[in-house]
Amino acid sequence: MTIKIPKLSLVVLIGPSGSGKSTFARRHFKPTEILSSDSFRGMVSDDENDQAATKDAFEVLRFVAGKRLALGKLTVVDATNVQPEARKPLVELARQYHCLPVAIVLDLPERICQDRNAGRADRAFGPHVIRNQASQLRRSFRALRKEGFRHVFRLESPEDVEAAVVERVPLWNDRSSERGPFDIIGDVHGCCDELEALLGRLGYTATTGGTPHYAHPEGRRAIFLGDLVDRGPRILDTMRLVQNMVSAGSALCVPGNHDMKLLKKLQGRNVQVTHGLADTLSEIDALPAELRGPLCEELARFLDGLVSHYVLDGGRLVVAHAGMKREMQGRGSAKVRDFALYGETTGETDEFGLPVRYDWAREYRGEAMVVYGHTPVPEPEWLNRTINIDTGCVFGGQLTALRYPEKELVSVPAARTYCEPARPFLPSEDQAPGLSAQQAHDEVLDAEDVIGKRIISTRLRGNVTIREENAAAALEVMSRFAADPRWLIYLPPTMSPCETSRAEGLLEHPAEAFAYYRAEGVPRVICEEKHMGSRAVVVACKDEAAAAERFGVATGELGIVTTRTGRRFFQDPDLERRFLGRVREALSAADIWGRLETSWALLDCELMPWSAKAQELLKTQYAAVGAAGSASTPRAVAALERAAERLEGEERDKLLSAELAYRRREQDVGRFVAAYRQYCWKVESLADLKLAPFHLLATEGHVHANRDHAWHIETLAEVCRADPGLLLATRCLVVDVTDPASQDAAVAWWLEHTGRGGEGMVVKPLDFVHRGRRGLSQPAVKCRGREYLRIIYGPEYTEQENLSRLRTRGLGRKRSLALGEFALGIEGLERFVRREPLRRVHECVFGVLALESEPVDPRL
Repeated sequence: MTIKIPKLSLVVLIGPSGSGKSTFARRHFKPTEILSSDSFRGMVSDDENDQAATKDAFEVLRFVAGKRLALGKLTVVDATNVQPEARKPLVELARQYHCLPVAIVLDLPERICQDRNAGRADRAFGPHVIRNQASQLRRSFRALRKEGFRHVFRLESPEDVEAAVVERVPLWNDRSSERGPFDIIGDVHGCCDELEALLGRLGYTATTGGTPHYAHPEGRRAIFLGDLVDRGPRILDTMRLVQNMVSAGSALCVPGNHDMKLLKKLQGRNVQVTHGLADTLSEIDALPAELRGPLCEELARFLDGLVSHYVLDGGRLVVAHAGMKREMQGRGSAKVRDFALYGETTGETDEFGLPVRYDWAREYRGEAMVVYGHTPVPEPEWLNRTINIDTGCVFGGQLTALRYPEKELVSVPAARTYCEPARPFLPSEDQAPGLSAQQAHDEVLDAEDVIGKRIISTRLRGNVTIREENAAAALEVMSRFAADPRWLIYLPPTMSPCETSRAEGLLEHPAEAFAYYRAEGVPRVICEEKHMGSRAVVVACKDEAAAAERFGVATGELGIVTTRTGRRFFQDPDLERRFLGRVREALSAADIWGRLETSWALLDCELMPWSAKAQELLKTQYAAVGAAGSASTPRAVAALERAAERLEGEERDKLLSAELAYRRREQDVGRFVAAYRQYCWKVESLADLKLAPFHLLATEGHVHANRDHAWHIETLAEVCRADPGLLLATRCLVVDVTDPASQDAAVAWWLEHTGRGGEGMVVKPLDFVHRGRRGLSQPAVKCRGREYLRIIYGPEYTEQENLSRLRTRGLGRKRSLALGEFALGIEGLERFVRREPLRRVHECVFGVLALESEPVDPRL
């Protein structure tokens, strides 16, 4: 016997002790799929034969089974299960998770079971037990289907058991192997003229041979979302067209509630002839009697064979008439079918006499894109990866199709209004003017979407884990200080230093950066001047319409400047407005809007001076150290000098040595003060600021991680030339890390830059993203100058004993965080560009901020 079971099902093994259930299970199922009652007795009581533990064991078994079914895992329950009351909670469990319960009955002769148990020391019970179990099984066998088992298989001999083959088959709604491309068409309702016009616009042509149908020359397939019948002028023509396309393999179709109501009528059941059914029946009744009967039978067969919904393209696409919740996708139950036909209702009716529906799409959190219809809307709008494409053609609206995977909407207008709607199809009342459904929904974010331990999937680095305590720290920062969350689509990553240098008097040197990338297989790197400012992310929109359409901001804002932690850079709104105005004008002058076909741009920058943002840090940390050192060391030198004058011999030499050390300290303090002072100046107006952009990270439709760094620098240099008063182009040098002469030139460039007081340089692979021996390479490493590092590590860090200690610094954790944050930043931008819900973007933004709270030496 071939036992065909759905890939997702709850398999219940039924049979007396000794019938071979456990052996059968081990032969045909994975160990992780089998939940044995004996194992769970042992788990809760340390004794698999302790019958007193049965109740607790089954509670745990059902709990584990529920978790597996919720995750879509086939589950096998290995127990006697001969009593209806033992099977009932298992059938209920399958229904709860919309899975099909399957019964595999091992109904072997009683004598065989007795003989097997006689040879087992752990089955020390009398023959009456097996006799009772066999009797209970046979009494209830015929009722298994009534109990709710959709599939029942009976094995009545050892030969049957030995010869049995278990085959896992997909559910009818599982078409995940079909990748498309598809053209998904909303509710037609008998508007066949418009359907033919729409198919023509989509590129389908009518065939001439065999059964007439429409097909696409490139192999695309149409998917009809149901409600083919009622209300329209050519209902039977619509049915024939769709039926022929499905039969020819050029279309799929799911049922709508109107279609199922017609099916019930065709099957002779009593239904109310309302909501357009009379129009369908009128067309049928107008046919000659000799055609009417065969047509009705054919229509009934077609409609009866339609599947509630389809899961397509590896689970990325779900189509259903009224939608499909995540936990119901790819599953089979009466509740799943009802939801696919009607959605979810409150049980109430509105002032038009129509059911009040829950807006399930507002709470949708699934990975799959769900395309549906059922409730007419003026225009299709994306909401949480769902889209309703029923645009009310029969009510005088449009007939709409969604091209997949392109996500392109194609519509044709209705020739006229064929039926007046009972309820006007208008935008949601809580949707502000000018905002999309998604933007209106994203105005309030749910903390549950970002808190707790999270595993975020990224394209560049696979899964990135966010610990619960770090997520809480990120939420604290965001909730107190963050800007309008609709602008927060990116936070920049941390950057690791290069490996520690062994060169005399140095902690960092370009040679180590070049060696790292050479080992990673990077042939060329770009060395960019590192500006001593504060990291700033600039979002600039072409105009107010672009800001409203793309970011959902209806307040007249044209962009934002944020810090690396998502706070507004400027506390003065007027200063920010004028600053952004200059940036927008420069982007316009460089024709970024036209060249990149965009209405917005996101720039990664350094904003100078450092003191513009770090004023308090300067006062409390750096200036305090400088002032204390400047005041104390000269006095110490003078005191030691006077004391030495009064002594002779060895004592005098000791004081002179101490005096020399303090003179060096005095010089180091002077260098320390000079180092930070050159990065600080008073900011009184916009004229005192400088912005140095180095990444043009994203524009409409594109994240520019596919372009090399030279493109970013050159493109932004054109923007900077448009406003040299505010914008500062980033100097750079391309280096061949396999050529010593090229490296020497870069080292000389670095020495010249740092010798003039520059901070240092950032070394990056010329390609924005590079994968090396062990996966993703560092996107950048910083190589800071000797005097700049004095700010970071203190005035006397260059003393030999201090350098020796600092050279033991560990970079592993810092580098790991840099890779994770880089991958999250790009992932968040790619999600935004794909117009995913803001919660999906913020998952990545919060992830970057959460990783920033990891305890790492801040001096790195």
